[in-house]
Amino acid sequence: MLFPGIEIEDQTTEDESVEDRQADEVIRKSLKDILLATIKMGNGMNKILPGLYIGNFRDAKDNKQLNENNITHIVAVHDNAKKIVEDKEYLCILASDSPDQDLSKYFPQVIKFIHKARLDGGAVLVHCLAGVSRSVTLTAAYIMTVTDLGWRDALNSIRGARSVANPNFGFQKQLQNYENEHLDEERKKFKAQFPNNPFKDEEECRCNLKSFQEYVMNGTMPSRSDDLYPLPHRAYQGQVKKDAVRTNHIAKGTELSASSPNDSEPVISLECSSNVDGTKEENENSMQEAPQENVKNGQ
Repeated sequence: MLFPGIEIEDQTTEDESVEDRQADEVIRKSLKDILLATIKMGNGMNKILPGLYIGNFRDAKDNKQLNENNITHIVAVHDNAKKIVEDKEYLCILASDSPDQDLSKYFPQVIKFIHKARLDGGAVLVHCLAGVSRSVTLTAAYIMTVTDLGWRDALNSIRGARSVANPNFGFQKQLQNYENEHLDEERKKFKAQFPNNPFKDEEECRCNLKSFQEYVMNGTMPSRSDDLYPLPHRAYQGQVKKDAVRTNHIAKGTELSASSPNDSEPVISLECSSNVDGTKEENENSMQEAPQENVKNGQ
């Protein structure tokens, strides 16, 4: 038994082929990894910005955490999102953790809900099931809109406060598309709707981003990709060190040689930058109003 109350039994028989047994072993190992990851994620909700938290489904039902963090509003985004705690104001979004799921069409509604709650002196918990993919994607879109950060820096700033943050490939592409195709216009709309913004969110985010960069350099947290694809931990360390060396040379008025021996390392920039590389994808429905059947307010 791996954990109390959780059994993964060995059900192989003599009639099974070697290939079947090997396949079963892979499945069992995957299940164990999932269970371990799930347990590690149960560390409570994390403060991303003043009045803005990310957590998992368990955190959203934990009255102690909700009260300690003065949570007044909850954004629930998962397959069975519904109101659970009676004295909280909810925005419920029915969405799966699938790369094909379009979350970007909900960005405007979520951004308005979060910001209005914060302006009113409330605190918002954004949660999905694990607090890793869907909730992080929505929070990153909010950060991109209220600050000057691009999608990579917004995502990594969240990782500085919540190390397990890791949206699936499709959601990262949607954040990239949001920056490339819609962000300038959405920032204008946001400033017109909320002309007086008392929060110092960009300063807070850059502190979190610095924490993420330091953690990656020191190897004290699991590495997460700065781009759409996960890469080995040392790839991040090598590039961050290269960036530090480059910055030092620039400050001294010198330049690095193009034939630097470290140039063979993967190029993954963790510097604060709003620039996004890669091709743009068309997403004509990304900014349409959320379908009413998938969005429930306070239900």
